[in-house]
Amino acid sequence: MRLPPHLSIKNGHLYIGVHDSVTLVQRYGTPLYVTNEDRICELFRDYQEALSSRYPHVQVLYAAKANGNLAIMRALAQAGAGADVFSSGELHLALAAGMPAGKLLFNGSSKSPDDLRLAFKKNVKVSVDSIDELHQLDEAARSAGTVAKIAFRVNPALDVPTHPKIATGLAGSKFGIPHQQIPAAYREALDCDHIRPVGLHCHIGSQILDTEPFAHAADMMVRIAKELTEMGVSLEFIDLGGGLGIPYHHDTDPAPTPEGYAAKVVPVFRAGVEACGITPELWVEPGRSLVADSTVLLTRVNSTKKTHKRFANVDAGFNLLIRPAMYDAYHEVLVANKADAVARTTYTVTGPICESGDILAADRNLPELAAGDNIAVLDTGAYGYAMSSQYNGRPRCPELIIKGTQVALMRRAETLDDITGTMQRPPWQR
Repeated sequence: MRLPPHLSIKNGHLYIGVHDSVTLVQRYGTPLYVTNEDRICELFRDYQEALSSRYPHVQVLYAAKANGNLAIMRALAQAGAGADVFSSGELHLALAAGMPAGKLLFNGSSKSPDDLRLAFKKNVKVSVDSIDELHQLDEAARSAGTVAKIAFRVNPALDVPTHPKIATGLAGSKFGIPHQQIPAAYREALDCDHIRPVGLHCHIGSQILDTEPFAHAADMMVRIAKELTEMGVSLEFIDLGGGLGIPYHHDTDPAPTPEGYAAKVVPVFRAGVEACGITPELWVEPGRSLVADSTVLLTRVNSTKKTHKRFANVDAGFNLLIRPAMYDAYHEVLVANKADAVARTTYTVTGPICESGDILAADRNLPELAAGDNIAVLDTGAYGYAMSSQYNGRPRCPELIIKGTQVALMRRAETLDDITGTMQRPPWQR
């Protein structure tokens, strides 16, 4: 199996950076998420350099929904990242991490009045998703005696090669305003007294392994930008969204890089804005491609069983990693304490959740397993802990972060008390 560059096998054990995963398990227990900060920062620099070498005005916004841990967001903030935020909670995290308000974009198709008020209170630009939302924001800004800076989110009606649940730029998607209606939306925004349109935004989907769709989206966006410029809109930024995928099947999936993305997209973007006679900032929103392969989920084999097939029952289930159950997503797995052993037996790796769909990895060739072995689930940094739950009354596991030779908790393990911590007793039950 081809491993990401920050993972290696030494003396039969999986190493994450310079850290023996087996030693980490012995110290912190399982289940356990382990994230390599150095890997995230390396990939952020790759994006920054690939884009800025081709166009001088670039801002990389981290898609906070992928993994909202403050330690990760703080590391990205220190590297110069902003963030695409999708809730008041993500906005709070971004600001707490040290990201300037000017480097944030509040996105989303269903923002509450509190979301809108918080955005302009913090001077954060809003990606407006409907005309209804535009007028709500205008009224809220009027009441506060301020002006809200906005972009509209464009639905480009592009069919992209990804799972339909994460294809956000389809004509039938819930996100954005159809591209044909965008000029009219900006005309309406220009008529609002407390709205200032300053940007243009789209996002076509997630886990896309071909760079061509991004170039198509860029072309559509700059053509829209030309019409808006002629209308009198002064565009300060054009945000092309994120969505670049990673090779979850390590040996067979294509592996698009920030360099490959930039080489395909930036020439289209640059030619388009030059034709408009404008120099807006180019914003992009990588999430998965920044953090996914930085993280390994380590889980202990509780038992093995042979029925119609062999099962390895582990202590992490879809309460901690729902992607396989939700999207039929594939994650590579290996045995962390037998990483160089011969894979001679086919196992299905199942979690402890009371659901038949609680399968982390089906029909994988692995070394002979026994209770106490440690299985590493790879590429879990995006939409792993971020989508976790306490289903079946299971406290969530700790998260570690490593940087060079250093290792620290970036989130403690939940306890049984945390399960009931927000619950209250109704007065009639006292």
